[in-house]
Amino acid sequence: MEYISISGAKEGNLKNISVDLPRNKWIVLTGVSGSGKTTLAMDVLYQECQRQYLEAIGYQGIRKPDIDAIRNVSPAIQIQQQAYNKNPRSTVGTVTDIYTDLRMLYEKLSTRDCPACGKEFSSADCREETEKTADDFKVFQYCPHCAQRMEKLTRTHFSYNTREGACATCQGLGEVMTVAEGKVLHEELSLEESAVIFWEKRYRDYQVQALVAACDHYGMPLKPNTPVRYFTPAQRVLLLQGAESETVRRLFPDVPVPRTIAEGRFEGVLPNLWRRMADQKGASKLQKAYFESAVCPECQGERLNELSRSVTVKGTRLPELSGSALKELVDWLSGLAANLAHSEQLLAGVYVTDLKTKLKRILKLGLGYLSLDRQTMTLSGGEAQRLRLAAVLDSDLTGVAYILDEPTISLHPKDTEGLLTVLRSLRDKGNTVLVIEHDTAVMAAADYLIDIGPGAGKYGGEVIGSGTLQQIKDQAASVTGAYLNSNPEPREIFRKGSGTFIEVSQANKHNLRNLTVRFPIGCLVCVTGVSGSGKSTLVFDVLAKGDTGPSEEADQVSGTGSFDRIVVVEQAPLTRMKRSNVATYSDAYTEIRKIFSRQQTAIEKGMTANHFSFNVKGGRCDHCEGLGVVTNNLLFFEDQEVPCPVCSGRRFKDDVLSMTYRGHSITAVLRLSVEEGAELFADSPKISAILKLLQEVGLGYLELGQTTTTLSGGEAQRLKLAVELLANRGKKNLYLIDEPTTGLHPLDVEKFLKLLDRMVDSGSTVIVVEHNQQIIAAADWIIDLGPGGGTAGGKVIAEGTPSDIRKDKNSVTGKFI
Repeated sequence: MEYISISGAKEGNLKNISVDLPRNKWIVLTGVSGSGKTTLAMDVLYQECQRQYLEAIGYQGIRKPDIDAIRNVSPAIQIQQQAYNKNPRSTVGTVTDIYTDLRMLYEKLSTRDCPACGKEFSSADCREETEKTADDFKVFQYCPHCAQRMEKLTRTHFSYNTREGACATCQGLGEVMTVAEGKVLHEELSLEESAVIFWEKRYRDYQVQALVAACDHYGMPLKPNTPVRYFTPAQRVLLLQGAESETVRRLFPDVPVPRTIAEGRFEGVLPNLWRRMADQKGASKLQKAYFESAVCPECQGERLNELSRSVTVKGTRLPELSGSALKELVDWLSGLAANLAHSEQLLAGVYVTDLKTKLKRILKLGLGYLSLDRQTMTLSGGEAQRLRLAAVLDSDLTGVAYILDEPTISLHPKDTEGLLTVLRSLRDKGNTVLVIEHDTAVMAAADYLIDIGPGAGKYGGEVIGSGTLQQIKDQAASVTGAYLNSNPEPREIFRKGSGTFIEVSQANKHNLRNLTVRFPIGCLVCVTGVSGSGKSTLVFDVLAKGDTGPSEEADQVSGTGSFDRIVVVEQAPLTRMKRSNVATYSDAYTEIRKIFSRQQTAIEKGMTANHFSFNVKGGRCDHCEGLGVVTNNLLFFEDQEVPCPVCSGRRFKDDVLSMTYRGHSITAVLRLSVEEGAELFADSPKISAILKLLQEVGLGYLELGQTTTTLSGGEAQRLKLAVELLANRGKKNLYLIDEPTTGLHPLDVEKFLKLLDRMVDSGSTVIVVEHNQQIIAAADWIIDLGPGGGTAGGKVIAEGTPSDIRKDKNSVTGKFI
């Protein structure tokens, strides 16, 4: 029972391997990208642990991975890289349930003024009664001073996701959408010259006629070809707000609203945009082009209605706690716990204890800089994963196999130690901890390493090294060991750039502290700093918006006008559609289908490119609709996907599968790796160009038919980057990239650096937010933010070449490169 023994694993690219994993130890699985680490950990070990556990409690029919046997398995918990959903209502507070506990605390202990006598009272001191209403129950309380009866503020009133608690103006979102007039109007142009940007061709002529008729109706004729800046105030209001607006009615109280468009019933630029936005249900292209979000004028971003956001517990309002860093919340809780009266302790003590436990777990993982109101869709993959990890930390389970996928993502080397402490504690409770990881600090701290390789895809799938870090270094076959033994000379020659700069000045968003910084154009620039120091805010929330107008007081940007495009490559999932795969997303599949349809047999049978698509009826299997799998619902457990019983996972009908190109059916092509596909289609210039670029960004091991929903954050991001590069060849762009090394082995990072260098050498500027020491050391210019995370960050603490940063005593990053 000392080992979990895997025998004859042939799943994916694994080459009939057998391996012993020491139980109750901390094991690191490493190897180049695509070597088979995730297949071994997730698709073999986790799947078989789940299968044996479920079958033991009576569930049958779960697919067994392609193995001879696994012995001595344990129940398993997997913690993967997954971005949270894009719901703006989902926050750190809601997904951790910390906000739920705080709402309970405010229900029990909140203090407010009595509406009758004006004296302050606490809910803890009130007599209560519950009354049944037509559709619910309501709780009432009596003022302890004057016995005034009023509705009690319950946990529902402290939620911004309920009608009772949310600010009515912004519906609890904290911000409202407004039309950015600067993006809609060119003031110096006339309407005939397209002053209104989205009025085009005949539609523009139609709108101009309607406005001219409206101006005549209200007795203020509009001269043709008048620039908008010379409109009278009333003409301008009519243009923007329309004939039916309240402002126009107040300006012309005695003039009736025109009845027809010919008479001047002009809709107005702003109402027209709002209507189009509503018709398209907030279409993102329209939203990005003409709208911007502004802090709600009613609640000032605090999300709750006036009464709910005004009450206090020990002098502090709930929105103040929501907006503060989690480590500050810990301090507040300690003060609260020390000052609770006995009666208050009975009412709320359980919530205080629960809050302390949850917060302690999150702080251990280096996330103390996050605030409760931080939207989960703005978290990096690593932050999201560590939040999920926090939920299992103080669990007293023993004998469990914890399988983690790159938990150090988004962690600065300085912050890694906290995570290592957590992994040690999980192991010390008698659990087996298996971590897929490339970070050398994690390798050094682990009990045992397994190196999978030597290459990716068909060139991987073998165990090429095992043992401690030192033992791996001494094993000739280990690719990771060979890399760790190499000692490359630090780079000393850096690009000077074009001599021009992008400048961000007075940046105040989130935790940035009136920050001013310059990015050299024509360089590879790396923005780094400890977790939560403000890197993503600076690059993706401020710089990515492009040049600002002179009217902007804060968050000003200048110098981006010389680029053809600003291309943002973040780690968001590419799509939720199971029908999107590597071949379709990169557009290689369009050409592949054309090649199949041009084969002589296909022409004779009257088959078109559509017959080789799994997204339209015709050639695809009708049972699984071309997906190759059907979903098996397991009620209380995760749904399982099983091969389609009709086509056996081959996606297409038999007559389509009988068509081949160089001995490969269309399904066989989808099962090829990018690398193998590049060989097969070497004489097709379009396919070849796409697949070679995918190899250059480190994705040569992916299957052409691999669904994009199964890609890790880093893989998805590099695929997106490749597609962007294909679309923008020959252009001078500004690329803003978020942690592109996620999921890359150090050897793959070296290949990826060559691609970044090529992008910069061809005239583009690349700004990377990154913790990876190889990328930082290879940059031309580094901007180091800090000194801490959250409110302790937001400042530039060092900037310069890697040589400068190494010598800078202020730089936390300099110590690690």
